[in-house]
Amino acid sequence: MQLDVGSELRRVRESRKLSLRNVAGAVGVSASLLSQVETGKTQPSVSTLYALVNYLGISLDGLMGTSRAQTSPLGMSPASAPVDGAVERRSDNIVQRREDNPIIEMENGVTWERLAVGESSVADPLIVTYQPAGSSSIEGKMMRHAGLEYGVLLDGRLTLRIDFEKYDLEPGDSFCFDSNRPHLYVNQTDQPARGIWFVIGRREMEYQSLSDLGHEHPGEPRPINSAVDVLQKLRADSNG
Repeated sequence: MQLDVGSELRRVRESRKLSLRNVAGAVGVSASLLSQVETGKTQPSVSTLYALVNYLGISLDGLMGTSRAQTSPLGMSPASAPVDGAVERRSDNIVQRREDNPIIEMENGVTWERLAVGESSVADPLIVTYQPAGSSSIEGKMMRHAGLEYGVLLDGRLTLRIDFEKYDLEPGDSFCFDSNRPHLYVNQTDQPARGIWFVIGRREMEYQSLSDLGHEHPGEPRPINSAVDVLQKLRADSNG
């Protein structure tokens, strides 16, 4: 389900009573480029899209959920209606069928396909594809954004640059880092690279670093409010 990202970005900008020129200047792109993005004449790069949603104060889920398929009273989306006696495929708050996945195709051969989020606002789960020579930034510039970035590469090979480090990822390799650190993805091969990404905490950012998610030992004990907290407590006790 291809999304019209440009129209939604324009709608939000106009609702905030922000001029196109001011928004373009704030995120570091030309007014003509932003106009082309809003009218669908071109697609933003990953870094430009992150800059726009951060500046406009919207979440990726909010952006990608605006064109979510409307369900019938039985919970069945129009795209998944049964044909010629086939078994019906429904999307609801628990299961999202692949034909209902919101998709954003960006500049330079990068595609985001949003996975099911239900009623949660914890993470932005994505299937990410980088075509040959695809990059998260056309200009090769590092990007930064709020959140913690987790991922695993399923197919192909992908280069991840963080600060002054470079990592060549192969299928099965996973990563985790604070996405406030400058980073860049680029596919330097002749085959597509595909993986699953989770960006956690980008919306509320109640925590600011990996230590707050249990990767290091924080100074004060944290209350146990969820299954994740239980697992972290068990891990801490087993290491103690």
